[in-house]
Amino acid sequence: MNRYLEHSTYIDWQHPSISALAKQLRASANNELAIAKSCFEFVRDEIHQSADYKVDTITCKASDVLAHTTGYCYAKSHLLAALLRANGIAAGLCYQRLSVQGDGAPYCLHGLNAVYLQNCGWYRIDPRGNKSGVNAQFSPPHEQLAFTTCNKLEADLQGIWPSPLPVVTDVLERYSTYTDVLNNLPDIALFTTTSAQPLPQ
Repeated sequence: MNRYLEHSTYIDWQHPSISALAKQLRASANNELAIAKSCFEFVRDEIHQSADYKVDTITCKASDVLAHTTGYCYAKSHLLAALLRANGIAAGLCYQRLSVQGDGAPYCLHGLNAVYLQNCGWYRIDPRGNKSGVNAQFSPPHEQLAFTTCNKLEADLQGIWPSPLPVVTDVLERYSTYTDVLNNLPDIALFTTTSAQPLPQ
């Protein structure tokens, strides 16, 4: 479990700005569940999803996401993991493989989170930001993500990663505009394996 509490390059929860915000979000909550919900709703609602808002500042590190108040789903998940860890709550990263247009190729990864809650174990949450047709909520133990997988080449990757996948960070660090990222979204073959905490069945 310690891996899901670590400070790291991209989930840099010890950064002063993240520590301060985590303390602020904790102040209005009286238990673990309320703290986790407060962190989730802040990232979902207060951090702009880069493509939705057409923002050309591409972020990756959690502290940069907070500083610029923008990020793709992957970057937003880095910030949420950082805020949760700063509050002593274990959190990791999850991914879905989705159709970009919803009807087949091309495909891309979508980034979200899993948080460990004492009353229900690992619970997935998606802070990408709501809009028409997207309504992600925090309502454990019921899971309400932004997207569901539909066709046979879409999938929920069965793992909880303590750190971002390199294919994700490579894209976010290589490109400088939201359109460049949008045209080069990360993807991974479904048969690719990597070490991660399995999701509970």
